[in-house]
Amino acid sequence: MSLIALGVSGGIGAYKAVEVARGLQKRGHEVVAVMTRSARRFVGEVTFEAITRRRVITSQWQPGANADIEHISIASDIALLLVAPATANIIGKFANGIADDFLSSLYLATRAPVLMAPAMNTNMLEHDAVRRNVAALAARGVRFVDPGAGYLACGWIGKGRLAEPDEIVEAAVRVLQPAGSLLGRFVLVTAGPTYEDIDAVRYIANRSSGRMGYAMAAEAARRGARVVLVSGPTSLDAPAGVEVVRVRSAGQMSEAVQRHAVEADIVVMAAAVADYTPEARASGKIEKDAKPLELTLVRTPDILADLGRARGASGKPVLVGFAAESGDPVARGSEKLRRKRADLIVANDISRDGAGFESDLNEATILSADGAERFPLGPKTALAGVILDRVESLLDRTTRSSA
Repeated sequence: MSLIALGVSGGIGAYKAVEVARGLQKRGHEVVAVMTRSARRFVGEVTFEAITRRRVITSQWQPGANADIEHISIASDIALLLVAPATANIIGKFANGIADDFLSSLYLATRAPVLMAPAMNTNMLEHDAVRRNVAALAARGVRFVDPGAGYLACGWIGKGRLAEPDEIVEAAVRVLQPAGSLLGRFVLVTAGPTYEDIDAVRYIANRSSGRMGYAMAAEAARRGARVVLVSGPTSLDAPAGVEVVRVRSAGQMSEAVQRHAVEADIVVMAAAVADYTPEARASGKIEKDAKPLELTLVRTPDILADLGRARGASGKPVLVGFAAESGDPVARGSEKLRRKRADLIVANDISRDGAGFESDLNEATILSADGAERFPLGPKTALAGVILDRVESLLDRTTRSSA
């Protein structure tokens, strides 16, 4: 993904910048921290080094800096300069072209977009000098995350506290995301497990938290798409701007997908749909006894394969499937790509520790007619972005072919 310079200036909100760094990493971005001298009075650089796994930049006069490519090239390498917290002092320096430390010099040297999250006393925030500086920066294209209101470190109550880390991270992601790259597109996503009821209290299910599908839905919405998320039972909150259709069984999921797929430009089948369901559900509860319990299971609908057959040679919608395999997933994933007539199969090894089920991380291989591309262990949110990048390339190719 992208390299982000996180500028930390000297305010009490500096402690929140640690969570901002972590949040950006969870979205798949690399972070390098640039701390002013005052910031180091609030948070030690070793904290940021532990989080980012990069040396923290604290001075433009650091010995040996000229020999360190990271210090020399950072202005051209970064995709975003994010300053959180942004004090009145650093806002004034940026607005007036003062470059007396690394952070203010970086602002003048970089051509990357700049996002600032102000934090200061209410009267300072409302002072005419600060307002003029903010207006001057905004006129140059600098973007801002509005501060929140509440108890301030000085004891006052009012506007001026640093925005919450999640808000800052979301704003940074919006700046980095190509605006509206899926505007006008309809994306249908499935997520979570399905529950196949045996009786009133028991069911058969696949292991799935729904995190991958929810990450796909959230990323598609950020790119401007209209998104419908067909979700099996999960404890996850609905992503912002996404319409959620909640289902329980594979049959219900199949019906919901078929109903919406007619209009869809993209279908992402990230759900762990149960392959089998009881032939008949018992009424009430089956009472246990000493005898073995025999169940007759029948196949559930193969939703992805049904979509592949239904679209024929039209190429619409673009179909993305997931293959959870034990061991090398490429061979089985490639076979599923062909048999189910999908455009992409995202295959992963479920035996890999720390990835897949009940984890925010995943390691996968993206299979297509063009070959296989491995995604190393990383956040599922980052994998969602990579998958949609590939989908957008397929959409562009289909559009050109139609033309």
